[in-house]
Parts: sequence; C-alpha cells; structure tokens
Amino acid sequence: METIHRFIVAAGFVALSGIVSLLAAPSLPADLVTNWGAAGEPSGTMPKLLALWLFPALTAGLLVMFAVIPRIDPLRENIADFRPYYDWFVVIFTVYMFVVHAGILAFNLGYEFDFTYLILVAVAGLFYYSGVVLIHAEQNWFVGIRTPWTLSSEEVWARTHALGGRLFKLTAVFALLGLLFGEYAFYLLLIPALLTAGVTVVYSYYLYERIERSSDTAPE
Repeated sequence: METIHRFIVAAGFVALSGIVSLLAAPSLPADLVTNWGAAGEPSGTMPKLLALWLFPALTAGLLVMFAVIPRIDPLRENIADFRPYYDWFVVIFTVYMFVVHAGILAFNLGYEFDFTYLILVAVAGLFYYSGVVLIHAEQNWFVGIRTPWTLSSEEVWARTHALGGRLFKLTAVFALLGLLFGEYAFYLLLIPALLTAGVTVVYSYYLYERIERSSDTAPE
C-alpha cells in the first residue's frame, strides 16, 4: 500500500503540471522560451501548445514506465529489497519535472529570475537522491550503474554502487557551488557528472578484472 501511496503522490505532481499549463495558457505568448545557454541567456523557443504539454505528457509516460519496471525486471525480487528508495526517487523525479515545467511557464509569464540557477538547484536535489538510491540498489537490469561487469558480479555491483552513490552526492554539491560562479555554473554540474559516469564505468571494469584474476590464481 505504501508503494501505491507514493505513486499517487507522483501522479499528483503530473496532474499539477497539467493544471498549471491550463491556468497559464491564456496569458502566454505564441512561442515560449524553452532553452537557455550555459550563461543563462535564452537560446531557443517552442510553440506554445507543445511547450504547455510536453513536460506533463513526458512525465506521465515516464511514470508509467517506472510503475512497470519492478514488475518486468527478471531480478524483481532485488528491486523489492530497496523499493521504498525506488518509489521516493520516482516522486522526486516527478517533482523535478514539475519544477522545470513551472519554471519555464513562470519565465514566459514575465517573472524575472535566473533559470540556470533554478535548474542547478533542482538537478542538485535529483542527483543527491540518486546517490542515495545507488547506495541501496541491489543488482537488477533497470536501476543503477548497469555495466557488463556490475551485471556479472554482485560484488562488483555493490562496490561500484557504493562509490557511485558518493560521487552522485558530490556532483550535487558541486552543482550547488556553481551558484557562486555565474556563467561557469553549468560547467560545475556538467564536468563532475561526466567524470562520475566515466569513473564508475572504469571502476566496475577494474574491479571485475581484479576479482577474476584473483579467482584464477586462487589454489583449488
């Protein structure tokens, strides 16, 4: 029942995105600013109808996918072991999508704020909780750092996710520090995120090879 309640909360944020779109629609221009450069300057637009409903529709589709994953994963019993963390990630993800959507609409309604800073704060929250999920994630086919080596060894999975969880949290901290660096703020998110992805992949390979060599040289 707790899982159902958490998905109802997530669905509520999807519905709220749609409500916000309906309320804002009459006051919005024909084309909405939907893209910003690294320095925070607007750099692209989208037709109003598409901009109003893209995020609500995309979030709804992803919510359905998140609901299905624990049922179709061959290792679904492992997802059950960290299901509360998984469910709260789904809620936080829908909150993130709502914040981005509402921020786009607010900007186009004439409210003045730095959209890049809004994204940095929202992404920092999402990344930090992603780190929490990674630390608790058990081996499965859909959630986590899924490399050939983590999926081939439970030990590699556990140790890679322990490192990955810490790196995701650290990336979130760098994203917040970016608020102090103006036009370079985006890079304090992008560079740590790319390094985190690269380090975890290389680390999983390194661990797997070391464990395999140890098993090959162990006396029988």
